[in-house]
This record gives sequence, C-alpha cells and structure tokens, in this order.
Amino acid sequence: MGKKENKTNALRLLEQAGIGYDLHEFNVDEKILDHQINNNRENVYKTLVTQTNTKEYVVFVVQVDQTLDLKKAAKAVGAKKIEMVAQKNLLGLTGYVHGGCSPVGMKKSFPTFIGQSCLKYDRILCSAGRVGLLMKVDRESLINYVRAKVVDVEMRQ
Repeated sequence: MGKKENKTNALRLLEQAGIGYDLHEFNVDEKILDHQINNNRENVYKTLVTQTNTKEYVVFVVQVDQTLDLKKAAKAVGAKKIEMVAQKNLLGLTGYVHGGCSPVGMKKSFPTFIGQSCLKYDRILCSAGRVGLLMKVDRESLINYVRAKVVDVEMRQ
C-alpha cells in the first residue's frame, strides 16, 4: 500500500474548486529555506493577518522579501489604523500556525488583499497551510477564489 498523502485544508479546498497547484516542500530551517527559495523568491508570498482599529480582521498576501506598509494597508481597507495580529492568536483565529498561514481555507472568510507585485507573475507560491509546504497556483485563480483585491501595500525591507 502506498503512503497516504497528508493534505491540508487549503489543498483540499483548491481541489474541490478545480484549481490546480504544484507542491513544493522545504526544510523549515530558516537559513536553508532562504537558500532553497532564493532563486524564486520574487514570486513567493506570505500571508499576514491584521486587525483594524474597529477590530475587523483583514488578510494581506505580500512578497516574502517585502513588508506590509501598515499606513497603505489601513488606507486600502478604509481604516484609521491597522496592526498585525499577535502570533499567539493566529491558530485560534485562522486555523493555521505562524509560518504556515495560507490565504485559502481559514476558519472564517476575511477580507483579503494581495500586493500588486503579484501582477508580474502568472503563478505565485504561497503557504499550503503547513510550515515548509508551499503551493504554486495560478495568480488569477487564487485572487478569484479568496475574492482578493489587488492593492499597493508592499514596501521593500
């Protein structure tokens, strides 16, 4: 008998929606991971969960080598202020741990925004819902599936 593949919620949902993906597994050691994805770093994205001054949760998907500009992010969502959700609250809120947070398959559906840098790529890599597991998906399919708005919220680190 073959080894059973352990699919994440994000992968199951993409399959149910008929959205194709390619999986990329990486060693979770930060230095090794950085070396492993260095050649494709520009089209690798991270998922960040924030909270507005009115206590609304908002998800941002930005390039791994960029940071979220909190002022631009607040403006994009029409809030006075926005801040990152504490790591300790991430699992209970999204169902994902820090470093394995996917824009697909969170416990609840949150407004989602993706950095406009994604427009340079047909396919992007983002977390598949587990630390060290990335999925490469068609940009437009991802945007449509999570109902994301493309916005200018990234800044170089």
